[in-house]
Order: sequence, then structure tokens, then C-alpha cells
Amino acid sequence: MSTVQNFSHNNVNNKLSRMKEWRVPASIVAKRTKNPIREIVYNMNVTPNPEKEYISLALGDPTHYGNFKIHENCIDAVITQLKSHKANGYVPSVGVESARIALAKKFSTKEAPLTSEDIVLASGASDALSLAISVLCNEGQNILLPRPGFSLYQTLSESKGIECRYYNLLPDRNWETDLDHLSSLIDDKTACLLINNPSNPCGSNFTRQHLESILSLCEIYKLPVICDEIYEDMVYGDNIFYPLANLTKTVPILKISGLAKRYLIPGWRVGWIFIYDYNNILNEVRSGLASLANLILGANSLIQNALPDIIMNTPQSFHDETDKLLEENAKLSANVLGKIPGLHVIVPQGAMYMMVGINIEEFKDINNDIEFSEKLVQEESVLCLPGKSFHYPNYVRIVTTAPAEKLNEAYQRIKEFCARYHV
Repeated sequence: MSTVQNFSHNNVNNKLSRMKEWRVPASIVAKRTKNPIREIVYNMNVTPNPEKEYISLALGDPTHYGNFKIHENCIDAVITQLKSHKANGYVPSVGVESARIALAKKFSTKEAPLTSEDIVLASGASDALSLAISVLCNEGQNILLPRPGFSLYQTLSESKGIECRYYNLLPDRNWETDLDHLSSLIDDKTACLLINNPSNPCGSNFTRQHLESILSLCEIYKLPVICDEIYEDMVYGDNIFYPLANLTKTVPILKISGLAKRYLIPGWRVGWIFIYDYNNILNEVRSGLASLANLILGANSLIQNALPDIIMNTPQSFHDETDKLLEENAKLSANVLGKIPGLHVIVPQGAMYMMVGINIEEFKDINNDIEFSEKLVQEESVLCLPGKSFHYPNYVRIVTTAPAEKLNEAYQRIKEFCARYHV
């Protein structure tokens, strides 16, 4: 046996003396990564009643039922890029320059100007959120998240070893932030505040005055903000959407948005971060985002190249029609569900959701929102997400994007269900 073979053989024997059996554990990051919605729903018995058509009011995907259709311009923009044979290769990690220029042109305002250097493209808004949280927060720090709030915030933060601290939203004030409670959570390990407006799961939209109050608090505590505005401009009635960055010259903001909801194309996976930093507070953060963007080597090249056409040439009438349909569904939902004994509704102001409270003490054999949701799907084949998925028990979240006839059918079943259990 050669010297090399002897060495290899002896080396293996030495290792075997220390390793008696296979052990390949998952990483700490993998073990910390949990999706609260899936954990809760997977542990529920959500077998629908086979005698009734299954209706899901749980999935936040406007394309699910086919009644919200994308504009032909979006399709044409992608076809053009496909036929060009120029959008199939690797792209800059921070995003295609033409797309960043178009975004800066589209979304710059007098109050909050943008250049292409202020924009990082990502693989959907969820990836943009991950980048923003990663660049602002270190393991062992804490992040301030809304309650109720989108569960992915927790998933992204805890996987990175960041503590989640939840500030309360007030249902009797259209889900405004409890500023006193928010202030009480801040300490020297608080890295940033995350705001979601308009809100998933609440369907709320903050007033200018309330947003300015939040910014005043951030100024006092010198807290940068991650502002998730993926539902920007998706508001109805007399409500007005105010981009947070338009309201401050001092608080640094990482704005998150994307194509998913406004253009009804969530599966196309292009989102973005806008960096608003008038006082050069985020110089390191800019470099950090560029470094972190290398983790995926850029978002979808085809959609990035089509993005200028998508955002510049899709007519405003398309967005107006979308908002009109959402408003009609929201009114229908609030009018019907608001009349059911045992339930209370906070009327949505925007986005695609509403939270419905369950007066648990008024129901027999139902102890919480999870049992309510379980029995509803088992008996009536209607699925809603329990409020516990959003850290807010004894509520359910309803997605209001189904066709009106399906909403009416689902709400009639909910009415019958509640009547059986209401005391």
C-alpha cells in the first residue's frame, strides 16, 4: 500500500474512532425558520365537508379565482422581451439599470425624489423584506413588528436570530398603532421599526396625521423604518394613501414594494427597495444592500427587463378598476358579516383583507378562533385564517378577492354556521 493510501486509511480510522454513527443535523438557521400560518393551519383539521363546494377565503393571491385579471400591456411587455432574445442572461445583482431608472422616474415625488442609485431590485417583496431586515438588524437585536401583522415578518426575523417585539394595533381606531405601547418596547438593542400600510391582515390605511405621529416617535428614538407599502394606492372610498417617505426629511426609510399586488402578478417575483436617506445616515446600509443582493445574483431577468413597459404603459384606469372591485367586495363583506350575531367587523379601508372579530363568549362549544376556523371548514367548507396566525386571537382574516357570488355563498354559510353555535 502506498504512503498516500496508508495516510488515507489511517485518517479514516482515526475519524471513525470519534464518529460512531451518521449525524447530519439541520443548521441553526433552518431550525429557527418557521412559518406561523403554516404551523397553525397544518395542525388544524381543515378537511372540508365533501357535500359542499370548498371556498377558500384564506389565500392572499388576487389571481386565485381568475376574476382579477392582469392588463394586456403586462403580457405584451413580457412577449416583447422574450422575442428580443436579450433578457435571458444574468443581470446586475442590484437590478437592471433600465428598470431602476424607470422606477425612479415613476415613483419620484417632489417631497421624496429618487434616482436609480436609490433602488435595489429583489425577487419579490418578500425577498426585499429579507434584504432590508438583514441589512439593518444583527443577531441579538430586536425589531418592532405590528400586531396583528403579516407572519412573514416573524419568519424572516427569527431565522436570522433577531428578536421580534410586537406593538399593538387598535381595532377600535381602524387599527392605528398604539404609540405608547410601541414606545415602551424600544431599548438600546432595537434596530428598526417595521410599518405595513395599507395593512395585511387588517385592510387598514393610516391617516397622514397618524403617520406623522409615528415618524415623530422615530425621530425621538433615532429609529430607521422599514415601510412595507406593497399595497400602496390600493385604497377606497375617501381614504388617501400617503407614502411614508413623503412625510419626513429626517427619518431614514427603506420602502418595500413590488409588482405583485398593484399589477396582479404575484408569481412574477419582482419587488424592490427604495432608499430614502436625506442626511447620509444609511451610507453603510447602501453598501450592505449591494452586498446582500449577491446572495441571489439578481431577480428574474425577463420581468426586470419588461418592468419599464409594465409600470409606464399600464393605464391608470386598470388600477382604478381594480380598486373599484376591491371596494365593492369590501362593502359586500362588511355589510353581510356585520349583521351576523356574534361577529364584529372592522370595515377595511384598503388592500384585500378584513379582520372579523369573534365574540367567543357568545358561542357554545367554540373556545377560540382556531376552533371556529376548524369547525367552519369541516361543516361549511369555508376556510378563513385564524387570527392567531397574525398574533391576534379571536379574530379571523378574510381575503375579499373572490367573485361576489362566491363571497355571498361563503357568507351565507358563515351565517348559518354562527346561528348553530350562537347562544
